[in-house]
Amino acid sequence: MINVIIAGAAGRMGQRIGYMVSQHPELNYAAAFEAVGSPAIGRDPGEMGGWGAAGVKIEAGLEAVIDKGDVIIDFTFHKATMEFAKVAAAHKTAMVIGTTGLSAENLAELKKLSVDFPCVQSPNMAVGVNVLFKLAAKAASILGDDYDIEIVELHHNKKKDAPSGTALKLAEMAASGVNRDLAEVGVYERYGIIGERTKKEIGVQTIRGGDIVGEHTIYYCGPGERLEITHRAHSRDNFAQGATKAAAWVAGRKPGLYTMFDVLGLQDL
Repeated sequence: MINVIIAGAAGRMGQRIGYMVSQHPELNYAAAFEAVGSPAIGRDPGEMGGWGAAGVKIEAGLEAVIDKGDVIIDFTFHKATMEFAKVAAAHKTAMVIGTTGLSAENLAELKKLSVDFPCVQSPNMAVGVNVLFKLAAKAASILGDDYDIEIVELHHNKKKDAPSGTALKLAEMAASGVNRDLAEVGVYERYGIIGERTKKEIGVQTIRGGDIVGEHTIYYCGPGERLEITHRAHSRDNFAQGATKAAAWVAGRKPGLYTMFDVLGLQDL
């Protein structure tokens, strides 16, 4: 069995990841942690999540549990994630990172750290979303420059980063399909007299409200027609399930930075 440590085990995602780990035939829920001072410390995460006793108690900080697991699953906050990655690298413990909001600098640092440990990093662990990433690039390459590309993402009102990491990855994949650099053509806000839309720009727009788990639509708007491809998350369980696939896959791998394309065998598609 592969022993799993869950970061942010008392949070909404942490609880669902814990449940999915407990259901996975290759994984064992070995340890859980929260930030020092959290009121959840000492509690059983399964009982908090309402799915039954997990058999572990939430401890204070990663250092307290790092020796108990083979792989860490982290969906917390970008600043915390980078600190966890440093600890994981020092202990050569595998890691699965689904945290969004990581900057280009964060990703560059993570790549350097990954020479010492295996790590799967993706802004979205859902199987369907990773298929959508591939479709975004393929559709863009087929339709070409005659079609304007726009992305709209919807999430709950507690989400802290915008646009979502998934939306940014979609834009990046679509841009690659038409040989554009997203850093040069991405447009993330429109207001007032902005003039005509440029031919190369790729728009990414954000909606926040209620308890929307996650919805992403990529639009290809051409002459006389519009193609829309949408992914709607019905619950957080699809993200959690993808994370367990990644945990089972990455444990025991050689050091390096991997993606869900590697986990799902989509890298060459």
